[in-house]
Amino acid sequence: MQWHAEWLASIGTQHRDLWRAVEAQHRVATMRLADSLDEQHLLEQLLEDSKPTLPVEAEGAPYLLSTPFRYVSQWSSRFRRPGEGGAWYGADEPETVAAEIAHWRWKFFMDSEGLKDTQLVVELTFFQAHFCGLELDLTEPPWNAHRANWRDPENYAHCHALATHARSLIPPTGAIRYESARREYGACQVVFDVQTLSMPNACLQQTWVCKTTAERVLISRDDTVLQFDMPEA
Repeated sequence: MQWHAEWLASIGTQHRDLWRAVEAQHRVATMRLADSLDEQHLLEQLLEDSKPTLPVEAEGAPYLLSTPFRYVSQWSSRFRRPGEGGAWYGADEPETVAAEIAHWRWKFFMDSEGLKDTQLVVELTFFQAHFCGLELDLTEPPWNAHRANWRDPENYAHCHALATHARSLIPPTGAIRYESARREYGACQVVFDVQTLSMPNACLQQTWVCKTTAERVLISRDDTVLQFDMPEA
C-alpha cells in the first residue's frame, strides 16, 4: 500500500503508560553457579562485559528499558528489519502483552525439537514504563482503514517500510502505535527512541508464570489464568 504525505500530519506528542514482560531468569541463573554474593556479582559483571556496547543514547537508562537497544538481531520483528537498531515493544494492558508472548513462546517451543513432547515453564516479570514523545498512531484515521496490513500475522513488509520512513523524518518519530495481531483491538506500541521512555513507577512490577505445551500456553498470576489455545502443529 501507499500512504500519503499529509497522513503524517497526525504525528504528535503523546504520553502513555506501557506494559512489557521479560524472563525473570538472569539473577537466578548466576545464583545457581555462585557460592557467595561476591562470586555472583563477578559472574554478572563478566556477563555484562561480554554483551555488545550500549548505544550512547541508552547510557544511563534503566536495564529494562535499554536492553532492546543494545542488540542488533538477524531476525525481523513487526517494525524492525534484520540488522536494524533496537526497538522496544510494549502494550497498554498486561493481557495484550500476554497474548503476544503466548504466540512467540509457542513458536519457539514448536521450533525446538527437544521441547515438543515436554512442557516449558518460565517466570516472567511484567513491568510498566512511561512513553513521552512523537507518536504515529495507526489505530486512528486514516491509517486504521488499512489495519489488515498493520496486523498481518506473517507479512511485515508494509510495517517495515512505514517504520523506516517514520524514523527518517526530521524530527524522527519516536514510536508507532498499532493494534496487536494476537489480541483483537489490543493496543501495542513500538518505541524507537530510548530517551522517550522512563520508569517513574519502577516498583510497579508483576510476577507471572508462563507454561507452554504443544496445545496451549497458560500465563498465570495469583488467581488470574490466561489461556491461549494454539492451532494443531
